[in-house]
Amino acid sequence: MNKSLLYTCLAILICCSSCISSKQLKYLQENDKKNDSLITLSKKQDPYRIQVNDLLSIRIKSLDQSEVGMFNPVGDENPNATGEERLYYDGFLVDPHGKIRMPTLGEVNVLGFTVDEVREKLEKELLESYFREEANIFVTVKLAGIRYTIAGEIGSPGSKIIYRDQLTIMEAIANSGDITLTGDRKDVVIVRQYPYGQRVHHIDLTSIEAVNSPYYHVKPNDLILVNPLPQKSFGTGTTAIQSITTIASILSLVTTTIILFSRL
Repeated sequence: MNKSLLYTCLAILICCSSCISSKQLKYLQENDKKNDSLITLSKKQDPYRIQVNDLLSIRIKSLDQSEVGMFNPVGDENPNATGEERLYYDGFLVDPHGKIRMPTLGEVNVLGFTVDEVREKLEKELLESYFREEANIFVTVKLAGIRYTIAGEIGSPGSKIIYRDQLTIMEAIANSGDITLTGDRKDVVIVRQYPYGQRVHHIDLTSIEAVNSPYYHVKPNDLILVNPLPQKSFGTGTTAIQSITTIASILSLVTTTIILFSRL
């Protein structure tokens, strides 16, 4: 009788410790009150500054379009390319020295600049060396999409590219099939590139305060890692039913073994 009680208590203890609670699965949790809340952003997001290996889309227009043809690539290397492949051929890749190569202007340093600063710089240099004010040139500079890589406990891991100016980590996760039941939402790891190297950051996606994190918005070339919860390594199941089933099987095996040995 004492052994039965001991086994029962042990089973309940293992079951409770191995199951994944709803709080570990919910995103952006508020307090216990079911009231609508206003999220006040504590800090405006700093503009992205261009890094090595970024791909820029640069287009130049003027009153006489024939004057700007040499600045606007048309994909002669692969005229059938579309989408991301087209950007690969037509875009301007930032080299390891932080520069891009443009007709007439040659190598232009863009490392650490925002896209607006690059636009202003190109407009100034083009007016000084090639165009006149009367040409009324119009320069647009954009990042050729936000590329990120996501791996770990995620539905669809891999490298992704989103053709937008801004992307949140929640959107990136949704675009990648969501975090699995065994993924750790409380400690999502972000490896971010900086001019001086890479840094590792952490964000808790179960808290509403995550929206104020400087890592809530995905930056180009981010690596997002979702590590597994400890429950995955336990192997007892992610839900109560799975845990009870597994533990019941183990207890049945142990009981059968004890009975067989007691009869020897």
